[in-house]
Amino acid sequence: MSPASTGASTSVGAVPSVPVPDSSGSDTGGSDSRMTPGGPGYRRMSLALFLAGVATFALLYSTQALLPLISGEFGVAASEASWTVAAATGGLALFVLPMSALSERFGRRTVMTASLAVAVAVGLLVPFAPSLGALVVLRGVQGAALAGLPASATAYLAEEVRPKALVTAIGLFVAGNSVGGMSGRVITGWVAQEWGWRISVGVIGVLAVACAVAFRLLLPAPRHFTPGSLRPRVLLGTVRGHLADPLLRRLYAIGALFMTVFGGVYTVIGYRLTATPFGLPQGIVGSIFLVYLVGTVSASAAGRLVGRFGRRGALYLAGGTTAAGLLLSLAASLPLVLLGLVLITAGFFAGHAVASSAVGKTATHGRAQASALYQSAYYIGSSVGSTVGALAFRTGGWAGTVGVGLLAVAGVVAITVLGSVAARRAVARPGRASVRAAAH
Repeated sequence: MSPASTGASTSVGAVPSVPVPDSSGSDTGGSDSRMTPGGPGYRRMSLALFLAGVATFALLYSTQALLPLISGEFGVAASEASWTVAAATGGLALFVLPMSALSERFGRRTVMTASLAVAVAVGLLVPFAPSLGALVVLRGVQGAALAGLPASATAYLAEEVRPKALVTAIGLFVAGNSVGGMSGRVITGWVAQEWGWRISVGVIGVLAVACAVAFRLLLPAPRHFTPGSLRPRVLLGTVRGHLADPLLRRLYAIGALFMTVFGGVYTVIGYRLTATPFGLPQGIVGSIFLVYLVGTVSASAAGRLVGRFGRRGALYLAGGTTAAGLLLSLAASLPLVLLGLVLITAGFFAGHAVASSAVGKTATHGRAQASALYQSAYYIGSSVGSTVGALAFRTGGWAGTVGVGLLAVAGVVAITVLGSVAARRAVARPGRASVRAAAH
């Protein structure tokens, strides 16, 4: 959904602190020195942010595939062990907005580097947690540290990459997220089967250190960043402006709902697959997360989906794919469950890439705050999905978790329909807004 396509305004009473893309969406070069595929620095930038995404998601969800083992060691149920995931995503959700404000003042690259440094340091302490409570606290701190990366990365791309390449660039970053989530879970599954969950999360910490160092060496220095203000009044005014934009509110809700599905499914799936009728060992359960490769592909293809179906069409397709996967996963057949996970993963990553890139295009000022609000909603959705999905599993089994997911997908579809209605009304109304809506 482009800003105009829903009748929403794209800016609210503030002077842009970053270059504003040409309203026509043209990408003709000229004096525009921002990066474009094949141009100087683009490959280094793409690889750097890809690795940042790998480290972020590997750390953020490092305990998710290990929840049955954590439950066993500490003698707790799935709903309690799930807090090791919810604490990390909740910490990220709470701190992403303050960290984005720091990135407006001190620079995207500086904040991303500091965030990764602190997160990997905490990651090396996680294996030594003496109790479930200590583990949850460390995971919360780790999530808060990682908060400086997602919103800053999106804002960096919006400033440094030409408009027509933005969806593809963000798709590559999201693809790094999927690879991180996949590799983290697969590695922890097999390592934990041999040496326990503590050694496995330690291995993820070492992997994240390597990714963080490579990220800092590869990422080009920003050329289009203009420092903003740290004054609370300015920050709150920017946040209020973004929350007053109907399109941004819809995008935030869509991101939260998609992540509610994903967080619930992947928090609980390990418990389902290690129990009857499947009874899979921990290493095989970890390998189930290889389906994240599908997310890498679907996220990278988000730009092509938008080009062919439009943003709303791409969101309908992503939601329908996710719902079909949820229904298939109800089967007692392992191949059908795996196919369901493939569809859920493909739909989620495509929907997330489309929604997050739309936020970057919609906000013409305070992009870090706009992205931070999206990330906050997104990770709140993850925390809600992890906890509610686990509770639903405890009371209603896998069907309960699927029910939560289907309700969230229905929310995505309803919000997208509202966007379509708003677009038609905008076109029907005379004036500048309708002209812009028709143009897009």
